[in-house]
Amino acid sequence: MLYRTMPKNGDKLSILGFGCMRLPMANGDIDEERAITQIRYAIDHGVNYVDTAWPYHNGASEPLLGKALQDGYRERVKLATKLPSWLIKSREDMDTFLNAQLERLQTDHIDYYLVHALDGRLWDNVTSHGIQDFLDQAQRDGRIINPGFSFHGVLDDFKRIIDAYPWTFCQIQYNFMDQQFQAGTEGLKYAAAKDIGIIIMEPLRGGTLALPSPPPAVAALWKEAATQRSPAEWALRWVWNHPEVSVVLSGMNEEDHIEQNLNIAKEAHANSLSQEELDLVDRVRDMYNKVMKVGCTGCGYCLPCPMGVKIPTCFDCYNRLHMFGKTEEARLFYIVFTSGVARGEEPGMASQCIACGECLEKCPQHIAIPDILEKAAAELEGPEFAEQLEAVKKRMGVA
Repeated sequence: MLYRTMPKNGDKLSILGFGCMRLPMANGDIDEERAITQIRYAIDHGVNYVDTAWPYHNGASEPLLGKALQDGYRERVKLATKLPSWLIKSREDMDTFLNAQLERLQTDHIDYYLVHALDGRLWDNVTSHGIQDFLDQAQRDGRIINPGFSFHGVLDDFKRIIDAYPWTFCQIQYNFMDQQFQAGTEGLKYAAAKDIGIIIMEPLRGGTLALPSPPPAVAALWKEAATQRSPAEWALRWVWNHPEVSVVLSGMNEEDHIEQNLNIAKEAHANSLSQEELDLVDRVRDMYNKVMKVGCTGCGYCLPCPMGVKIPTCFDCYNRLHMFGKTEEARLFYIVFTSGVARGEEPGMASQCIACGECLEKCPQHIAIPDILEKAAAELEGPEFAEQLEAVKKRMGVA
């Protein structure tokens, strides 16, 4: 495992962090035994930064991580969690959430505490309720060690927040597709110039950049490389190539993904990609921009939808339709996973959207969700949809 130094406090952090937003599932809940085993395996192999948040897995992630860090594991890691900024209505709320998180995580302090998912509006809200006083007090009494924030807004607001408080670190979305999105490369360099440590989320854009079988046009480009790597390795190495990056978070929920990421994190030094390799990644980015219809990362913040629409699943199917050009396969996938026939669930198809707009305020990617759902429904459902749905039901033995 390679380690990088956090500028303001000298902490040596593993360049790979374990993100607990997408833990393995079983029967609709976190597969507790498997998740704990995965987290501990990563720690045993050098990971020393673990990240969770109040809403992850509908509130179940923090308690699970608290269990995983028993038996001596808590002392081996820097623990990060986040204050749910959108739920703050008073100064007292901040202490209430933090104290509850300490109990959930079975610890007396949080090493890296973030104000979660900030944009300009949410920053103004928590500022009006005394966020700076809260962070100062929580550091004085030892409940948190290092203050930071995660960000999903526009660049000007990112700079404004950076300048508003003596942060130790920040967390931004960054990958080779999102160089000019949200904080982007300019925000990365702005924070680094002020010695603020940088944690990266969504390095694989919700897994889209790590598909083992990428779109054919993308796969053809990767094959041109003198050194052959998996799509996941290219994406991770591109982020780690930036010396400003302290830690890259990966939501690892498959054992082979953990092993692969650990192996890459042994070798991914800053400034190690050649100019030819960087040029190739740029060409891959341009190709993805041509074939991908929607930049959804599958985070699920838009859920639950009042009408039951399975928004990330609809977008995944819509992207598959355009990235791979296999219309029938994409429509079959869509029917199986949005109609409810596969698991006896209520349907969650794109056509159920009534454009109420509730999802728009929740989406950290600022996607025009209702508009795109309308387009997805037109292409994925279409005139033969009812007949195809009945055929799938018959094949699966569903009345």
